[in-house]
Amino acid sequence: MKKPIRRVVAALSLALAASLSSAAVSSAASVQTQTRYLTETVGEVEVFYREAGKQDAPAVLLLHGFPSSSHQFRELMPLLADEYRVIAPDFPGFGNTVAPPRGEFDYTFDNLASTIEEFTEALELEQYAMYVFDYGAPVGFRLALSHPERVTGVITQNGNAYLDGVSPAFDTIAAYWNEDTKENRDALRAFLTKDTTAWQYMTGVPDDRIHLISPDSIAHDQANIDKDHEIQLDLFKSYESNVKAYPKWQAYLREHQPPLLALWGKNDPFFIPAGAEAFKRDVPDAKVEFLDAGHWPLETHLHEMSARIKRFLRTL
Repeated sequence: MKKPIRRVVAALSLALAASLSSAAVSSAASVQTQTRYLTETVGEVEVFYREAGKQDAPAVLLLHGFPSSSHQFRELMPLLADEYRVIAPDFPGFGNTVAPPRGEFDYTFDNLASTIEEFTEALELEQYAMYVFDYGAPVGFRLALSHPERVTGVITQNGNAYLDGVSPAFDTIAAYWNEDTKENRDALRAFLTKDTTAWQYMTGVPDDRIHLISPDSIAHDQANIDKDHEIQLDLFKSYESNVKAYPKWQAYLREHQPPLLALWGKNDPFFIPAGAEAFKRDVPDAKVEFLDAGHWPLETHLHEMSARIKRFLRTL
């Protein structure tokens, strides 16, 4: 073989090796950003959770809302996993987590938070930023009160901690708090219908984004509810404990001044914009940002959300 040909063959071989090596690195990185589906047993509860990202990356704990589960973070997680270890558990009574039936397990926010706290300890999460939404806020703020040293930052997406943020949509639930009667409990069953679940997703969404609402999300959440309506009604009753705890959560914010991003769908029928602005009373450096969205902006404003979340997390 003549020398020029040998040189060409050698150069091609080197290029192929470099290409294969690059492909292997790219493939490994791709696997890291893929979501893994796992379980962790905590006491009597088998907690299902989604995880993505490298084990040694900064941790972000994603805490879901009613009536969803970690499913709501399915598209966000891969967008964060190139830089962070993202972990999204299902609460007892939701998603794929397996918990004892009602009567053997008290479905209260105190118990939901205790289970998730034990879950974080089982995973040895010594520090984490947390994304709290809807029901995730009372769970997350309980974690922060219990172990403020573990929380590196708070992203609250329509996760309320102030009376300022409570809309009149809560009036029917508040009537049940004030008078625990069968009539008031039964009045809340209207919140558990498919029509109401769809209404939660659609309300406040601009016309040019309505096509981004996944019918799979609505079907998933309705299946969640329909597993046991009584559990959901128990949690409606327990929500009163969250409102009573607002002053404690606010004291935590004032004392510890965690970096905080309030990222709000401004058209949310449940938690109105005043609830986002209120965080600045206790954390003056809090960032408050609004999206032209409803209660579920991850459905309609995914990429705007992920960009803002990453920008915030990089400051921690």
